[in-house]
Amino acid sequence: MLSIFNSIPTHMDYKGQKLAEQIFQGIILFSAVVGFIYGFAIEQFGWTVYIVLGGFAVSCVLTLPPWSMYRTNPLPWQPTLPETGGEVSQKPQESLKKKKHK
Repeated sequence: MLSIFNSIPTHMDYKGQKLAEQIFQGIILFSAVVGFIYGFAIEQFGWTVYIVLGGFAVSCVLTLPPWSMYRTNPLPWQPTLPETGGEVSQKPQESLKKKKHK
């Protein structure tokens, strides 16, 4: 049963995050403008709030799940380096400290 949850993708790439943010802001802005104009026209502030909340719900459905359109540009990770023959390599900070003391 838990393997079903492990097969669900839970990540977005950086360009996908940017796209999701732009879609979210666009929908919120559009619904706020439409809600304000409609609420002003009928003189009911409640309808403005309902329209903005509807835009928020739509934007959440479109941007919160990691849809496949948000995962089209994966980062190219470096390939794994081969073993160094049992030697433990020093961290860059440690090698710099040793050079300063010599």
